[in-house]
Order: sequence, then C-alpha cells, then structure tokens
Amino acid sequence: MATPASERPRRQEQEPAGTDITEVAPGILRSQLPISLPGLGHVNCYLLEDERGVAVIDPGLPGPQSWRALVDRLRRAGYKPRHVHTVVVTHSHPDHFGGAGRLRDAHGAEVISHRSFRTWFDPAEDEALDDPDDRSTAMATPWGRQMPWRADATFQPPVSRRLKFGLYRVAMKRFMRTPAPTRRVDDAEVITLARREWVALHTPGHTNDHLCLFDPANGIVLSGDHVLPTITPHISGLVAGADPLTEFFGSLDKVAGLEGVTLGLPAHGHPFADLRGRAHEIRAHHEERLDTLRAAAHELGAASVEEFSHKLFKARSWGQMAESETYAHLEHLRVTGEVVSHDERGTLRYALTE
Repeated sequence: MATPASERPRRQEQEPAGTDITEVAPGILRSQLPISLPGLGHVNCYLLEDERGVAVIDPGLPGPQSWRALVDRLRRAGYKPRHVHTVVVTHSHPDHFGGAGRLRDAHGAEVISHRSFRTWFDPAEDEALDDPDDRSTAMATPWGRQMPWRADATFQPPVSRRLKFGLYRVAMKRFMRTPAPTRRVDDAEVITLARREWVALHTPGHTNDHLCLFDPANGIVLSGDHVLPTITPHISGLVAGADPLTEFFGSLDKVAGLEGVTLGLPAHGHPFADLRGRAHEIRAHHEERLDTLRAAAHELGAASVEEFSHKLFKARSWGQMAESETYAHLEHLRVTGEVVSHDERGTLRYALTE
C-alpha cells in the first residue's frame, strides 16, 4: 500500500517559506519567498550586497502576494525596492521572474538572463509556436500543445493549476510588467555583483535558457533549479529541445567539473557543500531511469509512453507530467539508437532496436 502524502517525509524544497534573512557567505543573503507549486513550498531569493545597493536573484512569482513578500524580505535585510540595482533571473519559469519587471520599470533595475530567455506570454514566442523545431520556442508553456506521443490529446495540467497560471498570464499581459531582460548574457560571460566576479554558466536541460553563476574566487555557485539538494528538476519532453536529457547531462558534467566549489546556492532547499557529488547523484538517478526503461522495453515489447511511464513512476505520479519526462527519456534512447518508435493510429510506441 502506498504511503499517504501526509505521512511521507518532506523534502527540503517543499518546506514553506520562512521570513528569516540568513547570510550564507559574505555579502550574500538568503531569503525565501512563498510559492505553492507541486513539490515546492518556497523559492530562494538571494540578495547580493555591494556599494550600489543590492542585486536580487530570482524574485518569486508574479502577483501582489509575492511582491509584498519580496518587499518584506528586502526590508528585513535593510533595503527597499529602490535599492535593487540588478535582478538575475535564472530561467523562464514563473516562480523565478515574478518581480523582475516591476523592479526594472519602477526602480530602474537591470534585468539579467541568459541570451535565450523567453517567457510563455512573449508575443514573439506565441508567433513562433507553430515551428516545433525552432529553438526559440524551448521555454514556451506546453499547455494546450499536442503531445507528440498522443495525437488525440493536448497537454493540460490539472484544472486548479490551469486556473492559477491562466490568471498569472492574464495579469502579466494586462496589469503587470513583463520580465523582459535589459542584458542577456552568454556562456562564460563575466558579471560583477556583490564585489565579486561571477562567470555565467549556460546549463540547459530543465529549460533551454537555464543560467547558473559561478564565483571562482570564493567557490560559490548559484545553481538555480539545475542542481537541487534533495529533488531532481523536471526534464520535459515538450519544451526543452529535441534531446533535453543529453543537454542536461552535459550541463551536470559542466558544473561537476568546476574546480574549488565549496558552496551551492539552489533556488529551492538549503545551501549545500558538495555540488559535484550532488550533480553526480542527479545524473545517476536519470541513468537508473534509463535502465528501468531498457528493462521495461524487454518486458513490454512495443509500448506507449503512458505504459512506460507506469514503469518509471509510482501510481500517485501518473499523468501528463510523468509522461512528458518519460517521453524525454525514451527520445534520448531513440536518438542514441537503443530504441525505435513507430506511430500506431496516432500513438507513438517504442521498442528495442533489433
């Protein structure tokens, strides 16, 4: 019998946001903003202090509640929104960019992202959605898009989540400021914040635009959602490129190869010391999932993504999100030549290569 959700141990990333401000390194403060998303209870909003004021990393969700929390955390640290000179957005999920546009437009803050950053309400992206091979669409919401593994269905999250994010989308378009970056950086570009030089690390996989920052002088990595302490980020088969798992593996190897890292600062959960070890653990988790799919292919023969997802996930997690990640793993095996796929009346079926 499955353990009820209320009795399962809570992961770090699920902990509700506290109001404390904690100095995790000289001039780097950790604050937490409340969010309510599957598996997540807070987002870490780091405050980087210098002579100009403060830089903010990942300013929470859109909306007045999150904004009030952000203003409160700034106040507790001794700042006001007008003291924010820079916002860094690690990637294009809404719990990471919410306050960016308001800080930019109302208080003159620079907004920094990776060059490929784009949100799901960007009109340019809306126009590009018809081209599934266009890499610029990699951050588009999958909602309402046809699932490649099932021609008779579109990707639809639960009604409560659709309503919540539908309101975010309407609000961002009509009432709030978009997080359009004022500076887009490339991999290996240097950014100066908190009296330190940070190296931009493009780390695609979770999203195509994911950005980490590395302070080599002090051994600190702002890891965003790329490397989390107790959970692994979702790898979507819909919106992160043709083979997001290969890109994710490459990005994990990139951060695992950094020399002298002593502190990882994730977007959710607590700061941790062994970034390299954690990156290896996350990669091993996905390698184990690939092994599970290989074994399932021997057992099932030609099978659908849904059938494979039931081998990869526990029953409580079955559904479109599980299918999306299963599809990403199956496509990785297809690209590497281990499985083949064929369309059977609108449903993709995968089998081991003969």
